[in-house]
Amino acid sequence: MDKSKGTNGVLYLIATPIGNLEDITYRAVRILGEADIIAAEDTRKSRILLDRYSIPAKRLISHHMQNEHKTFDYIIEEVKNGKKVALITEAGAPCISDPGFLMIREAVKNEIKVEIIPGVSALVFAAMACALPVEKFSFYGFLPPKHGARTRILTEIGQDEKTAFIFESPYRVIKLLNEIIEVIGPEADIAIIREATKMHEEIIRGKVTEVLKILESRAIKGEFVVCISNRKPRKDDVSRDE
Repeated sequence: MDKSKGTNGVLYLIATPIGNLEDITYRAVRILGEADIIAAEDTRKSRILLDRYSIPAKRLISHHMQNEHKTFDYIIEEVKNGKKVALITEAGAPCISDPGFLMIREAVKNEIKVEIIPGVSALVFAAMACALPVEKFSFYGFLPPKHGARTRILTEIGQDEKTAFIFESPYRVIKLLNEIIEVIGPEADIAIIREATKMHEEIIRGKVTEVLKILESRAIKGEFVVCISNRKPRKDDVSRDE
């Protein structure tokens, strides 16, 4: 049960476009325009979005992984004082490998009203685009940098029949694909989504070895979502409409 006190102050967690600025809801634009404070992970990029929709920057403040332990107290107090605060990340949905968890947890502790404004998400985009089974799936965000921790997670993925989704940077995606070959095996089916919703959006599907050869032959740019399936085909892997 929601035990929020229902004060005039509200904390909004708003999903923003992951590339194409047209991928924002009417509701998100309206609430950003009404907010007293907009807490943004990257204020420079957020200004581009706000300018696109003629939303005054007002009290745009910085709130990111490095300072969120310091800023969420201020934000919570502002909401308690009746302010409408909108939390946005650099792209996509707050809390999904982005700041937001500490804020919403503190808001719930303080019985503050929280409204979620859903929208585009790199994870949901990848689940729709990967052409792999997604009736059940696992999400790991960005893997830790240490080899041992990465190996443990990939071993877990290889032993699970659920499709797994991982965020990866252009600097480590080749390393990740080689690790998948080593830990899970060269026959693992994968899909990689690059620059989702942007001008140079690309989706590559196939065995991990095939995808690796493609990436090794070119300059690598853009953020990636890597989708991994180690599941063997089943007789019931058909559309429910058939």
